Amino acid sequence: MPSRKDVYIAVIGVGGVGRCFLSQLSVLSTRLSTSETSPIDLSLILVSRTSKVLYSKVFRPLPFDTWEADLNASGQSPLALDQLVEHLSKAPGTVILVDNTSSQDVADAYPHMLKRGINVVTPNKKGFSGSYALWKEIFANATGLAMIYHESTVGAGLPVISTLKDLVDTGDEIQKIEGVFSGTMSFLFNSFAPLGGGGGRFSEDVKKAKELGYTEPDPRDDLNGLDVARKLTILARLSGLPVDSPTSFPVRSLIPQALEDVKTGEEFLSKLGDHDGEMGKLKEEAEAEGKVIRYVGSIDLAKNDVRVGLEKFEKSHPIAALKGSDNIISFYTKRYGENPLIIQGAGAGGEVTAMGVTADLIKVLQRIQSTR
Repeated sequence: MPSRKDVYIAVIGVGGVGRCFLSQLSVLSTRLSTSETSPIDLSLILVSRTSKVLYSKVFRPLPFDTWEADLNASGQSPLALDQLVEHLSKAPGTVILVDNTSSQDVADAYPHMLKRGINVVTPNKKGFSGSYALWKEIFANATGLAMIYHESTVGAGLPVISTLKDLVDTGDEIQKIEGVFSGTMSFLFNSFAPLGGGGGRFSEDVKKAKELGYTEPDPRDDLNGLDVARKLTILARLSGLPVDSPTSFPVRSLIPQALEDVKTGEEFLSKLGDHDGEMGKLKEEAEAEGKVIRYVGSIDLAKNDVRVGLEKFEKSHPIAALKGSDNIISFYTKRYGENPLIIQGAGAGGEVTAMGVTADLIKVLQRIQSTR
C-alpha cells in the first residue's frame, strides 16, 4: 500500500470565486483520497470571510457539504493575519493557504507566510502588481520551504502565466505581448462597436454590462483601466521588465473627467449618457477607416514600453473578432516569428477563475509528492 499524505487547506475569501473553489476542492478531495498510486487526504481546516471564521484549533477536517452553514453559524472570533499565520504554521503537515480575496493586507503577508512554510495559491493580483519590492520579497521566499502560484491573476482559468513562464524558462525571447485582458472591456466594446458596424450608445452598454454582472458594483472600478494595468504589470515582470507599479505607465481611463468625483456608482451611471459624444466620435472615426476600436493592453519588450488604452484594429484582426466577454492574449516571440502564440477564451467568471486556482493547488500537490 502506498503511504498516504496529509495536506491541510485554509481558504480565505468565500464569495463567488471562493464558493466555486470549495465545490471543486470537494470533488478533488474525493478523487485524491481514493488514488491507488499516490493517495492524499485533503483536510479543509479553515474558511473565513471578512467578519466570520470557522476553523479547527486541533486541525480536525471541516465537512465540505456544510461549510457554508457552519461558517454562518460560527461564533469564533476572526483571526488577525499574524494569528492566522501562527495557527497554520503549527499544522501537523503541509499547509496550503488559498487567498480568494483582493486584499492588499493579505498580499503583504505572503512573504511571512512563505517563511513559515505555508504554501500560497491565489487569484489576488495585489501581491504581484503592487510595489516591485513586495514582488521581489515574495519570490525570494518562495524558493525553500513553501511555494506560491497565481495563475488566475491574469486571464482567470486561461493558461496565460504558465504559458509565459514556459516560454521564458525554455529560453524563448519575448518581443511583445498584446491583447484584451478584461472580460468587462471585451463585452463592452464587442457590444458598442461590433464587427458588423452599428452598435448602441456607450453609456447604455455600460448599464447592460452591469445588469449582466460583467462589471464591479461600481463600474468605474473597471472603466478606470487599473485592473488591466495590474495584469500587464504582472506579465511585464514575468517577462523580465521590472515595472515599478500599475501607475508607472500610460493607462487610459474611460471615466469622463467631469464624473471622476461623483459620489456613487448609481450617480455615475445616471450622468454617463451626457458624455456619450466622445466615445461615439471615436467609434465613427474607426468605422470610417474600416476598423473597430478595442480596449487593449500591450507590452513591447524591445522598447521597454507598457500601455493600456483604446486602439483601432482592422476587422480581420483576431482582437477585432472577439465575441462576448472573451479575453485574447498574443505572445510575439523569436521562436514564433510573425505568427504569435494566441490564447483565447473566457477570462472572467467564478467557475473558470476557481478552476485556475484549483489547478495551481494541484501543482503544489504534485511538487509535494515529488519531494516525498
